[in-house]
Amino acid sequence: MGNFLAGKAVAVTGAGRGIGRAVARAAAAEGAKVVVNDYGVSMDGTSPTSEVAEAVVKEIEAAGGEAIAVADDISTMAGGQRVVDAALTSYGRIDGVVCVAGILRERMLFNMSEEEWDPVVATHLKGTFTLFRAASAVMRKQRAGTLIGFTSGNHQGSVSQANYSAAKGGIISLVRSAALGLHKYGVTANAVAPVARTRMSANVPMELKEIGEPEDVAALVVYLLSDAAREQGVTGQVYTIAGPKIAVWAQPRELRSAYGEGTWTPERIAEFLPGSVGVDPMPMLAQLQAMEEAARGGDRPNAR
Repeated sequence: MGNFLAGKAVAVTGAGRGIGRAVARAAAAEGAKVVVNDYGVSMDGTSPTSEVAEAVVKEIEAAGGEAIAVADDISTMAGGQRVVDAALTSYGRIDGVVCVAGILRERMLFNMSEEEWDPVVATHLKGTFTLFRAASAVMRKQRAGTLIGFTSGNHQGSVSQANYSAAKGGIISLVRSAALGLHKYGVTANAVAPVARTRMSANVPMELKEIGEPEDVAALVVYLLSDAAREQGVTGQVYTIAGPKIAVWAQPRELRSAYGEGTWTPERIAEFLPGSVGVDPMPMLAQLQAMEEAARGGDRPNAR
């Protein structure tokens, strides 16, 4: 057992499997008391069971740690509140929340139904909000705490997961908003965009050149939960971890601007914009085109 998170109480959603499980175990191994939340659903969000959360608690306890299970649906306000309340009831405080829970319902945008859109956005984006909302109210009074959302490189866009990409992009903006709004209270907020072998990544229809294990991601999360990260001023950031690589994503900013004279018309913009402002090429579009060419040649598509 380590002590990187000694004395802290941490809640982890989606902690029954994969990255969430690795995070819960790693946090407990570093001295945190952990609320293990998992609704126990399959990848499409169906068939909930409480057994997966309870199994992780047993693993943590067997290793000498302390944890409790909350098998609740964090896409509801009441569910998110219950996860935080469980930490307060059992441990008297909440020092960190890590929102890993997510589901997939893949479909091309022009075929996607409301029933395929709503649950994905609710689990990823609203599920992050419900925990952030409940925990931040407590952390503000404590004047300390850490909020961690889980995003994805797919926030850049996705061919057949517009629901997932939209939710993951929203999580980044939520994290940055939390970082700005809670900074004066000593609360930090960051996002992690992992690339690791999980039941979700197993279905990616391409070969990932850079990929790690859930335990790699867990190590980064433990750092972000720690006093060391807070003292080093780490907030409002988006990090990718993929095996040996750690990367930070750029903050949103204007790339290029130019000023015209007089009133804008569509015709004037058509003349002015291409040479003066231009476009910022989409890396994902170039990658998609390369994948399509590889597929036509009979090769397995590659992704960086």
